[in-house]
Amino acid sequence: MGKKYLLDSNVIIGYLAGKLPQKGMKIISEIVDQIPNISVISQIEVLRFNDTPANEAILERFISASLIYPLSNNVVKRTIEICKQNKIK
Repeated sequence: MGKKYLLDSNVIIGYLAGKLPQKGMKIISEIVDQIPNISVISQIEVLRFNDTPANEAILERFISASLIYPLSNNVVKRTIEICKQNKIK
């Protein structure tokens, strides 16, 4: 595809559960066939809930195969500014 995508936790969970629309599943499958890019926040959100051992293993394998981007202080500060400016929780 030539582009890099940062996958959101809701997309990851929906994809792994097979709950995305068919077109969405196809697009995400193409992205996931490469190395998935996720943030450390998505890692936390995907793995924070107790699930069945089988589902947890699927999530862990996906996370292990992903390139995980950490948060820098600049990203944290800019996020805070954007949230304050736009009154986002």
